[in-house]
Amino acid sequence: MRTESTAGAAVPRTLAEELRQRDDTSLAALLRARPDLLSPVPGDLTQLATRAGTRASVVRALERLDTFALQTAEALAVAPDPAAYDTLSALLQGDDGDPAVAAALPAALANLREQALVWGGDDRLRLVRTARELLAPSPQHPSPTGLGPTVAEATSGMSPGRLQQLLAAAGLTTTHDPVSAVAALTALFTDRPRMSALLDEAPADALEVLGRLTWGPPYGQVTHDPAAHVRWLLDRGLLLPTAPGTVVLPREAALHLRAGRAHRGTQPLPPEVAVKAEHRPRVVDATAAGQAYTALSTVEELLREWHEGGPAVLRAGGLSVRDLKRTAVALDVSEPIAAFWVELSYAAGLLASDGEADERYAATPAYDEWLERPAAERWARLATAWLSATRTAGLVGGRDSKDRTLSALGPHLDRSAAPEVRRRVLDLVSGLPEGATPDPEAVLARLHWERPLRGGAQQPGDDLRSRLARWTLDEAESLGVTGRGALSTHGRALLGEAGGKDEGPHSHPHPHSHSHSHPHPHPHPHPHPHPHPEDQTSLEERVAALLAPLLPEPLDHVLLQADLTAVAPGPLERPLAETLAVLADVESKGGATVYRFTPGSVRRALDAGRTATDLQAFLTAHSRTPVPQPLSYLIDDVARRHGHLRIGAASAYVRCDDDAVLNEILADKRAQNLRLRRLAPTVLAAQADPATLLDGLRSMGFAPAAETPDGDVLIARAHAHRSPPRTAPEPVPEGPPLPDDTLLGAAVRAIRAGDLASTAPKKPAPSGPAPGELPRTTPAETLATMQAAVLTGETLWIGYVNAEGAASQRVIAPIRVEGGFVTAYDHTADEVRTYPLHRITGVAELAEDAT
Repeated sequence: MRTESTAGAAVPRTLAEELRQRDDTSLAALLRARPDLLSPVPGDLTQLATRAGTRASVVRALERLDTFALQTAEALAVAPDPAAYDTLSALLQGDDGDPAVAAALPAALANLREQALVWGGDDRLRLVRTARELLAPSPQHPSPTGLGPTVAEATSGMSPGRLQQLLAAAGLTTTHDPVSAVAALTALFTDRPRMSALLDEAPADALEVLGRLTWGPPYGQVTHDPAAHVRWLLDRGLLLPTAPGTVVLPREAALHLRAGRAHRGTQPLPPEVAVKAEHRPRVVDATAAGQAYTALSTVEELLREWHEGGPAVLRAGGLSVRDLKRTAVALDVSEPIAAFWVELSYAAGLLASDGEADERYAATPAYDEWLERPAAERWARLATAWLSATRTAGLVGGRDSKDRTLSALGPHLDRSAAPEVRRRVLDLVSGLPEGATPDPEAVLARLHWERPLRGGAQQPGDDLRSRLARWTLDEAESLGVTGRGALSTHGRALLGEAGGKDEGPHSHPHPHSHSHSHPHPHPHPHPHPHPHPEDQTSLEERVAALLAPLLPEPLDHVLLQADLTAVAPGPLERPLAETLAVLADVESKGGATVYRFTPGSVRRALDAGRTATDLQAFLTAHSRTPVPQPLSYLIDDVARRHGHLRIGAASAYVRCDDDAVLNEILADKRAQNLRLRRLAPTVLAAQADPATLLDGLRSMGFAPAAETPDGDVLIARAHAHRSPPRTAPEPVPEGPPLPDDTLLGAAVRAIRAGDLASTAPKKPAPSGPAPGELPRTTPAETLATMQAAVLTGETLWIGYVNAEGAASQRVIAPIRVEGGFVTAYDHTADEVRTYPLHRITGVAELAEDAT
């Protein structure tokens, strides 16, 4: 099946002429596929064609091609220029033919045409020059196909006498000039029967040499006195010298040895994403919901650790290695996972630097608002932030291009491809049956097929996209987007229309296709744009509505045990969890959280202003089991000793009504560093500050309490430290943004108008200008022509001189003439403008064939 030719239209001689023959829909498709061509909007189609052929733009376009489209372009790069469709098909299929290649080639060629990488009809296909230079073989840049130069290119500097010797050795009739000699040798190498007969005479060792060079690289080294079998090849032109000591296998000979194939193996179809395991959808959703709740708990625990101000910000920005290790220990996770949670909190706008002199990280005011929302909504906020974030936690601990360590929350972690890869990976998973877990290696292979040039790696798993894909699979599981590796129901909703259950990845048009179908479509080559805030809110609401029924209901009780522990059999209500976190220490996490009561934890609750009676009543109200006697004794014992000693600022002092206790302190050797002395029978003075004195006495086994200058007990409540209001970091886009339909329509109209002004033949008025001059008419003629054009709707060609004296030619459609001004639609600028009539040098009607 071939693509439709441009029958009935003039054969284009340049890419600009080919673009001029396209309709507006096709031009818009080009600008959508290659948005870098829009910055700024080209003045006309010639400028558009020129920009589409620049090296930077072509490289970007080639990086967006899938494997088969790229192989098609590579085949054109080694084919004659121009090449017929049948020639291209033969290079891709080989002598044996390949039905899959034949079926996929029209769509691949249509994709290359749409992106203006290939132009011309089926009988004269041309790869744009820059792409040919990038993909064609040369000694400095070997071809991806492994083919060498043609006979004509390899013999361009060879002497006529040597050419005649090659013909004679190959059994050909000698000719009278080098051109015909090269043509005769090329004809021999491209004639299958004659070439086969020649190789039948070759020594076995010579065939072994050819076999090593057939699939590339095609270059080899020879000595000044080559072996007999190598000499046999040199004498017949099967090896041609390119430099002293270097020879090459000519392209035509290599194609014969390859049975006509440009590639060792073509890949017209994307590899299937294999299923590694299958689970019931309910199990997947339940597992994912459990992970989602754990994710919320982890983020809350992280920011609770930094409640009074987190780690300091490094001078170069980011979190120090030591602080990341401390955070990992506090969260009971590995350092890479801790970096992920830190970066996720930052991406969601819950964490930022406070901007003060001793800059530290702290929760933002948005965190307090986030805490008040239902659990499902809180998770949706985290998940949407993760999906669109360009900051990449997986890079933490690595090195940048200047061999500097990449730190969490630091600069240089943005990777523009991250959102596209995350969404594409999830799209692939959503295309599997519900409950199916993909094989990670199959996912990597599919991504490599879709973008073989991105990242510069030649094998799956070596490039940034593959690493991003692996991180995506791990992060999606940790976050609860997937459960047991399969996409959850709320995970599908997170993808929106692009990945919903009813509109999976198969709803996307294949980038190859115009009117041709493709058995394995994949999404548009450009990443999804960052959603509008209103759309973002709507998406979060849909995700939360699906997740909410799956989350466990918070519990209002714990189970107290005689070993001074409390077991929370599930997530606790926030007030209960916050109070229990002060009264007890977390001993273990999991399906059930175990809290342990210690003298220190009870004292912490008393320091926060609770009394022993309050604590006993709290435990009685929230325990499904009776309060164990050992726990009651612990609380009463700590409360009885709590505040018996009072500490205030002198530098610091200790007072106690029981002078025996003060005598005990003075006699204790551990108090020597506090440098205490008795001021009165019930008062000791210290040269340490109150905080140090508190810690010192507590380490000695006492339970002192701080007091205010008025003598009241100082309640030590945690001071919530918050950063100023901060916005979440904006994703760093990859190249120019994807244009919307409105912008594309305006750009196409502007390009058409500019092209009309630059190429349309002019029909000057009787007193028209000489070629290259502005039209000249009298003011009366100008006014009359303008007024007539308003009535008839004609388009005019005018000369105009602006206030700075700069002259220009414009194509306008007059709308209104009044007060010495003409208001018209300016085709050149693609907008309505008003011109003073006295600045118009003249006016002429456009020729009929120009409109």
